[in-house]
Amino acid sequence: MSEKKDYLKSPDLLPIPHSEKNISAAGFGFIWVGMAVVLAAFAIGGNGVQSLSLGWVVLATVIACVVLGFLMTMTGDIGVEHGISFPVYMRAPFGTIGTHIPSVVRGFVASCWFGLNTYFGATAMNAIFTTLFDFDNWFICFLIFAVLQLVNTAMGIKSIERFADLAAPVIILISGWMYFTLSDQAVAQGREVWSWIESPVTGGAAATAFMVVIMANMGFWGTLTADMPTLSRYIKAPKNEKNWFKRNKGQIIGNIITYPITQTFMVIIGAVSYMAVSNYDPVVAIQGSASGIALGVLLIMIVFAQWSTNTTANVIPAATIFSNVMGPKMPFWAGVVVAGVIGIVVQPWSLFGIIIEVLLIIGGILASIVGILVADYYFLRKRRVNVQELYESEGQYKYLNGVNWAGIISWVIGGIGATIFSNYSFIIGFLLGGASYFILAKYWWFKRYEQAEIIDPSDEKYLGISVGRDWIIGKGPELEEEMVFTASTGKENV
Repeated sequence: MSEKKDYLKSPDLLPIPHSEKNISAAGFGFIWVGMAVVLAAFAIGGNGVQSLSLGWVVLATVIACVVLGFLMTMTGDIGVEHGISFPVYMRAPFGTIGTHIPSVVRGFVASCWFGLNTYFGATAMNAIFTTLFDFDNWFICFLIFAVLQLVNTAMGIKSIERFADLAAPVIILISGWMYFTLSDQAVAQGREVWSWIESPVTGGAAATAFMVVIMANMGFWGTLTADMPTLSRYIKAPKNEKNWFKRNKGQIIGNIITYPITQTFMVIIGAVSYMAVSNYDPVVAIQGSASGIALGVLLIMIVFAQWSTNTTANVIPAATIFSNVMGPKMPFWAGVVVAGVIGIVVQPWSLFGIIIEVLLIIGGILASIVGILVADYYFLRKRRVNVQELYESEGQYKYLNGVNWAGIISWVIGGIGATIFSNYSFIIGFLLGGASYFILAKYWWFKRYEQAEIIDPSDEKYLGISVGRDWIIGKGPELEEEMVFTASTGKENV
């Protein structure tokens, strides 16, 4: 087969077999502990308590996280069931060429977040070096920290999980200490943590402020909601399990339990940090009250947290997307380098002041993709996917010159709606994108370009792990027939 026809079959994008799904439920939970400690969470808390009491900010965060965690698990089933990543599945609702447009947007956003979190961690690293060695150069720290994270990511998912296992307990313990330290500072300023509001609002303004907290929470993690399959394809799951909840148990523990708890606690820390020193950045707040070993340990936690977040939530998705765009010429490690370079050249230190506004807009645009994924995977294909054809440039998903215009048009509709109604961005983007796609695909596009799994929704042909199948690409028709047989009998592939 020629290189031209092979460009969709980059080794790093092939389906992950059951034997290589090596992230346990506990491991995924630890990964979430590290991922949720980010500047955005602190900013949400700090901004929220300027209009609402901390109790209302917490309630809004819990609502956002539980809803988003469920949506993450829904999109993540694509990776669990079929072992494929976000950019590969996007070939179904967007086409083999069309997938690059929204995917690259997601990859660029992930790279920017990598740079932003790296800068946040570098400031903590610089504070450590200043305290211990009288060395003060945050940009050198930024470059060193970026390289360390990129090398860790290039070493693979197991290396990332091992780091999360180390970092998570440290983050949990130090976060608790951080909360009590900042609470004491706030009380010393005459601000009762659970009742103080800087500028209380009522009526419609309070409802709007409440929704802004919800949308900001969903806006940040909406990025991972879209490409959860890229991560979930590595999560352990039982073969021949038709029950959706049992099959996604590993995801559920992380997405619907660990993530909401950790995210909410980080929002609280950002809130009490603002109460204490009128700055939601806990590094700034704690530097004013802690010293010596205590300050060093706290700053190490910040470094660990940004590292854990970046490798899993930002660099892996971005590198996978860039590898998909370039094909076999760009292996995963090269995609990691590209993500790192983008994260540096965008000068992330300039994004601090507009972070909430960015979350609302970007979250809505990516929510449109989430809506399209849910509509395509659950309501149109009913979880059945012609995976072999996802890797064929002249196959079922070529559509019109490689583009599914139902997906592109729906994404634009959802993105525009989310931008116009930015205070409700994620909801508007999700609903408009999903509904538009369902209507356009079902009643227009798929009338012109028939989909095998929709015409014949066969479990044996088009389901993955729930019928015991490991999708194996590019091995010829004889193996395809063997896979159908093994799926129908529930036996392991030979």
